[in-house]
Amino acid sequence: MGKVHDTLNDRLRAFISEQPVYFVATAPERGGHVNVSPKGYADTFVVLGDTTVAYLDLDGSGVETIAHLRENGRITIMFAAFSGPPNILRLSGRGQVVTPHDEGFDGLLKHFGPHPGVRSVIVVECDRIADSCGYAVPFMSFDEDRPLLDEWAQRKDVQQKRAYRAKHNRESVDGLPGLSADETDPNGNHS
Repeated sequence: MGKVHDTLNDRLRAFISEQPVYFVATAPERGGHVNVSPKGYADTFVVLGDTTVAYLDLDGSGVETIAHLRENGRITIMFAAFSGPPNILRLSGRGQVVTPHDEGFDGLLKHFGPHPGVRSVIVVECDRIADSCGYAVPFMSFDEDRPLLDEWAQRKDVQQKRAYRAKHNRESVDGLPGLSADETDPNGNHS
């Protein structure tokens, strides 16, 4: 069955690199709504070290992950095998939001593939790395990434992106602060 690992060993890193989708879960400190977000684009996730991972945070309809991380830092990232041997991998730990205004952002951005609409990079220091069987996860085939999010971001000019972020990314559904006013400015970020 399941096993807890001290580090992201070569087998776990290979498993992560083979998955076309991962899921990010966060929650407010008290009450409120738990958020689970599916993430695609394999080139938006990177293993930075034995217990450190990061993913590229792209424009989206909400700002739950950022708001929750800024409130309490708790995050879990889950990978599930939809092909090959059954497996589920959960990376739990403390997340940090790194925006274009933060030191180290440009260095982190270099780890990812090219995507427009970059809001931030989420860096996670894992305090629990655990896999489990995944016996009930169905077999599913991966055809290709949907290009829609990148296409949407490419169609928006700076003013349109700024207005969208100001309307949808300033606070979570529970009213927690998300992106600040200066962080809603797209600044032409493109990984």
